[in-house]
Amino acid sequence: MIGISDIEAAAERIAGHVVRTPTVESPGLSELLGVPVTTKLELLQRTGSFKARGATAKLLSLGEDELAAGVVAVSGGNHGIALAVMAAALDVKATVVMPRSAPARSVALVEAAGASLRLTDDMPSAFELVNRLRDEGLTLVHPFDDPVVIAGQGTVGLEFADDAGELTDVLVSIGGGGLISGVASALHARRPGIRVWGVETEGAEAMSAALAAGGPAQVAPSSIVTTLSAPAVSQLTYDHVSALVTEVLTVSDQDAVRGCLDLAEHGKVWTEPAAGCLLPAARQVLERVGDGARLGLVVCGGNATAGEIADWSERFGLR
Repeated sequence: MIGISDIEAAAERIAGHVVRTPTVESPGLSELLGVPVTTKLELLQRTGSFKARGATAKLLSLGEDELAAGVVAVSGGNHGIALAVMAAALDVKATVVMPRSAPARSVALVEAAGASLRLTDDMPSAFELVNRLRDEGLTLVHPFDDPVVIAGQGTVGLEFADDAGELTDVLVSIGGGGLISGVASALHARRPGIRVWGVETEGAEAMSAALAAGGPAQVAPSSIVTTLSAPAVSQLTYDHVSALVTEVLTVSDQDAVRGCLDLAEHGKVWTEPAAGCLLPAARQVLERVGDGARLGLVVCGGNATAGEIADWSERFGLR
């Protein structure tokens, strides 16, 4: 389990390389949900998501031989963008493995940053390939099964704890569980008694499956939300979530896209479905905790194009 000292050390390491993103109260979302809502706007982070934090923390922790070998990552989108961009900034050669279902914009950004791109048929095969490349000598920067990466993501929670007013419940999206593991560790250390809730989309329920099985279990991702579609969580993230998270909630892809539209209309922020899923989950939280809640939303990323949101909206009849 990572501790607050690990997260504080990560914050010092990555300062100057990443953005201290805004923490703001949202009048529009507060009116929509009927309770005070505060947002942590990680969509304004470098590369458009929180992933720049963990990638930078890991890159800055590596030795000369590891850096010289080149780094490799597997990603459904945001982690790959983050590693490609931050590695280029630090003059490190990067390889990114992505499934063909990854958003076209994410693929383009990885290539534009100068990384070597490898595409596979699906996410499980992407994880298989990245493990082979690691065995061949590349230095793996795992998206969530790494305490250094988790500590880097935990700096989101450190800033949220320092900058937000009173909060009772914080919602965090889950893919492989790196973000929520770090955020929950930071929040529980700085704000004892706060409740942290995880959110997954149907068809990207690796953490829910792990909690039901008592440990990491393989799933077959089918959600449109590729940035949450890990085929399994790790023992490391499972341990953090099972110890620190109140409950993991699940919402439909349709509701996640509707959440994007509501965040745009009421919150005035442009998000991807990995963040849009927080709004329908927030309604579930309010049903459970009742009056007096003060919600915090970790708005994890905004790497969705207008065309993608329009296509999903039409698919789900949301226009």
